[in-house]
Amino acid sequence: MSANNFGDANFNTSNVNLATADPRDVVCALAASANEYDGQLGARISALFVIMAVSTCATFFPVIAKRVPRLRIPLYVYLFARYFGAGVIVATAFIHLLDPAYGEIGPNTCVGMTGGWAEYSWCPAIVLTSVMMIFLLDFGAERYVEIKYNVRTEQDIQGAVTGVEDGKDTNAAREGSPTDVTRATNDYEKGFSEAIEDGDTEAGRLAFKQQIAAFLILEFGVIFHSVIIGLNLGVVGSEFSTLYAVLVFHQSFEGLGIGARMSAIPFKPSSWLPWILCAAYGLTTPTAIAIGLGLRTTYNPNSFTANVVSGVLDSMSAGILIYTGLVELLARDFLFNPLRTRDSKRLAFMMGTTFLGAGIMALLGKWA
Repeated sequence: MSANNFGDANFNTSNVNLATADPRDVVCALAASANEYDGQLGARISALFVIMAVSTCATFFPVIAKRVPRLRIPLYVYLFARYFGAGVIVATAFIHLLDPAYGEIGPNTCVGMTGGWAEYSWCPAIVLTSVMMIFLLDFGAERYVEIKYNVRTEQDIQGAVTGVEDGKDTNAAREGSPTDVTRATNDYEKGFSEAIEDGDTEAGRLAFKQQIAAFLILEFGVIFHSVIIGLNLGVVGSEFSTLYAVLVFHQSFEGLGIGARMSAIPFKPSSWLPWILCAAYGLTTPTAIAIGLGLRTTYNPNSFTANVVSGVLDSMSAGILIYTGLVELLARDFLFNPLRTRDSKRLAFMMGTTFLGAGIMALLGKWA
């Protein structure tokens, strides 16, 4: 029995005794399907441009709101975009990556019941490996920056920041000397980036290096996911119309999350990097759709090989986004941020939009 095919070539699905048949053959036969492309080429080409436009606009919005103050974007509009996006990232990890990964290489799938894939539950193992590797990279980057630039630890920096309350530097008042964060205030719209806006300070160097590394890891995980769904949209059959509509919202919300994270990084005003990174996300899914259209008559997203590739990539991406969503987004913004607002109304709004983003993205998981 070949592991590269769905079931035994001699397995007759029209005449099978379920009491004696190999469960693996039954599962693989039920999962098997040919290429599903059914035309609608014009609509698929339109999807390429529509998704590129909406996802790019959604990704750029938080960055523009933060970096172009003359537009006077209301504070609560920016906060909505930022924390709605955070909730989207967390939901994407569990609903749009972890669950599909189990459906592709989980223990009850054709792949999961074949050869070495049947000997261990590889899906959670890959997720765990991904989480631990990202933690190792995150910690390694932090230690590297601390040692190379001889800067203080984050705890030391937080200790300095906690003395800044209501726009007054209490540490400076006691010691009679300024600190690296004398410009910080309790107004959250100023953000941590303004507290360290001078990139030449110890705190500035540490924060920037850590945040850009964390963002690149996040975008890496999201791009993996975007490639897979882009390929599938190019070749999917009867479900195309539903998937098209859902992915417009799906990619917009994910883009909002990417842009929100980007807007929190203290880039220099003249830097082009945030615009380039945002554009990279906006172009990923359309590029994958174009590739899917090029392979529309030959690519089979339900083949054994396609399921292995998709399952492994989804598991890896799930681990990346689980770590990033829970540690980099929720924990650092709400639990360990020394400049978190003390305004109960604003804090409730931030929490509410985070839960709203997670809830809506979880709901979209019913269709895509």
